[in-house]
Amino acid sequence: MKQEDLMGLELSTQILINEAINREIEVELIDKNENFIRLRKGNHVEYIKQATKTSADTYISSLIMENKVVTKLVLEENEINVPKGISVESVEEAEKHIEMFLNRDIVVKPKSTNFGEGVFILKNIQSAHILTDAVEHALRYDDSVLIEEFVSGKEYRFLVIGNEVPAILHRVPANVVGDGKHSIKELVDIKNQDPLRGKGYVTPLEKINLSKVEEDYLALGERHFQTIPKENEIVYLRENSNISTGGDSIDFTDDILDEYKQIAIKAAKSVGAKICGADIIIKNINEKPNASNYSIIELNFNPALHIHDFPYQGQNRHVEKKVLDLLGY
Repeated sequence: MKQEDLMGLELSTQILINEAINREIEVELIDKNENFIRLRKGNHVEYIKQATKTSADTYISSLIMENKVVTKLVLEENEINVPKGISVESVEEAEKHIEMFLNRDIVVKPKSTNFGEGVFILKNIQSAHILTDAVEHALRYDDSVLIEEFVSGKEYRFLVIGNEVPAILHRVPANVVGDGKHSIKELVDIKNQDPLRGKGYVTPLEKINLSKVEEDYLALGERHFQTIPKENEIVYLRENSNISTGGDSIDFTDDILDEYKQIAIKAAKSVGAKICGADIIIKNINEKPNASNYSIIELNFNPALHIHDFPYQGQNRHVEKKVLDLLGY
């Protein structure tokens, strides 16, 4: 395979292909648009889509992880902490439970969405319409919506491959650092010039997008796109920390207690997954896990590899090697 054949592929697929070539595995690009490849070495053939969809996982395991309601049920049954909450299918149903959420911090998210789409984090709800507006918007992405308690702490992505966690990231929400001269919009434009940032997962980081989500979040702090932050002032542009929405990735693999890694592995096994990304909120990474200091907020059936190889801060974990090891190459 020629290097130009890799152009346009997701970066996770590119690094997997390069490692396969290093191992003298024959690589065939079957469908470039779908990042679908075939690996062959002797009689051993594997089909892989988007770097982490492989024969190691069953179809039902991905369906469980795709459905946040089912994921929570399975994790709870396995005595793994998850946020408390309810599932609703209409604004009217949400209104019936409004008393549960007044004066509290909550998260509203579609049952099966990815990349943080349709997710709202609402702080100290004082009126019903704030909740119902968020539910109405989230229902555009799915026919069922989760309303959950907001779990305080920092969010970490645990990459589980087989029986180990080869990489952990802390994901920081999209942000800019003020210089006392440029507006928020101008600072975003400057940050987006970084060659590490692009669109469509072909680069280590995604460009920051300024949409109504960012506009509304800034408004909470009485800021707007033309506000000029003070020198060295960090301005966060949204609450959720997805890399796909311009967040920064910081490697924490060597800083997290092994007990949390074992929880991530247990969570993956509970849904029958060999490869998954466990998103865990942890209050203090130096404290051992207990019934109240961590919570798994999501399991992802198609976790990105490249964010662990090219973090915004930290070292390359070469996680593609673990995928090929798992597949028996």
